[in-house]
Amino acid sequence: MGKVTVKGLGKAYKTYNGRWDRLLEWIMPFVRQRHQMHWVLQDIDVELAAGEAVGIVGINGAGKSTLLKLISGTTQGTTGTIDIQGRVAALLELGMGFHPDFTGRQNAIMAGQLQGLRGDEIAALMPAIEAFAEIGEYIDQPVRTYSSGMQMRLAFSVATARRPDVLIVDEALSVGDAYFQHKSFERIREFRRAGTTLLIVSHDRYAIQTICDRAILLNRGRLEMQGDPVEVMDFYNAMLAEREQKTVRQERLGDGRLRTISGTGEASIVSVNLLDDEGNRLDVVEVGAYATLEVQVAINAAVPRLVMGYMIKDKLGQSIFGINSHRLDMPQTDLLPGENLIYRCRFPMNLGKGSYSFAISLSRLDSHLDTNYEWRDYSLIFHVINTQKPDFVGCTFLDAEMVIQRSDGIASKDKVSA
Repeated sequence: MGKVTVKGLGKAYKTYNGRWDRLLEWIMPFVRQRHQMHWVLQDIDVELAAGEAVGIVGINGAGKSTLLKLISGTTQGTTGTIDIQGRVAALLELGMGFHPDFTGRQNAIMAGQLQGLRGDEIAALMPAIEAFAEIGEYIDQPVRTYSSGMQMRLAFSVATARRPDVLIVDEALSVGDAYFQHKSFERIREFRRAGTTLLIVSHDRYAIQTICDRAILLNRGRLEMQGDPVEVMDFYNAMLAEREQKTVRQERLGDGRLRTISGTGEASIVSVNLLDDEGNRLDVVEVGAYATLEVQVAINAAVPRLVMGYMIKDKLGQSIFGINSHRLDMPQTDLLPGENLIYRCRFPMNLGKGSYSFAISLSRLDSHLDTNYEWRDYSLIFHVINTQKPDFVGCTFLDAEMVIQRSDGIASKDKVSA
């Protein structure tokens, strides 16, 4: 149960030059076709194994929400087939299906009925729905009085009141407070551990990489890429920077990782090294030891303003630390072809044990999304070991001090008298 198979799926809408064309085609359907087909999805082939978690990413208009609606059955495809094994619960547009003049409780009952639950089942689940949503007395107030966050709380609580075989979640979870987002994702993780198949749309890189086994990138209604979440998100971020320039490329490293490189090329990265204080190259660094990141940059065309930034990522692709010369008030201006720059950044390696990588960015402003000269993931991979500091857990070494104050009590007096 929970397997999803999508083959040759496509969705198109009819578009007309004017309202009269629509009317004429309706009353004279066999005269001539007066519409054009606008395809929002084409040739989508996806298979989700039972218990698998898959994230869908893409820019606005790529077809993500349409795909979820097709799989959840709220709209019908133009071509292709969808086969789902098991019960589906979908959380799509915020408050979709809620009547604004009905109370939260009444809407919860109707939503449960739409999921195929009987009246007695809904009554038995209602206390759990109320407890999870945490909206208090508002459960008996009209939904039109709810904030967007309260609507999301109730909608998610109802949709997940019973563990489904397939859970479909759109961007609705981006609404609301951080507390409930954490609570919601924890329930999703519980469902995953219990075997629920998950299909989620999110722009949150952390959510995609920590929850999902696989990611799918949609671009202009077509399947652009699918695979490891880190590799797909790297490619997606490069696409965001490049848009129409088509300068994104990927190359497979010796350890099997997929490096994403993008940029217009006016400035380029020549070399990236991690050095100790004597200038020796480092592949392995002790926790707390100082290291220097050295980045050599070549100027290939006139660059009015250049910002170099670096980001340290862990083995799961999560950002640990990032900074750039714009935020340090050190941008370089009026650079000419043939010039070279060497950036050196020294810092203590206060990281936890493990494998890390540097992503390097050359851009005009604070973000590489504005004039990206070059963005390079996995520019350098290094390892952090701990043989000299106290053993600790986590990704950051805080070098915390501990003070213990023990007052004189019965135990200490007994010890003295002995």
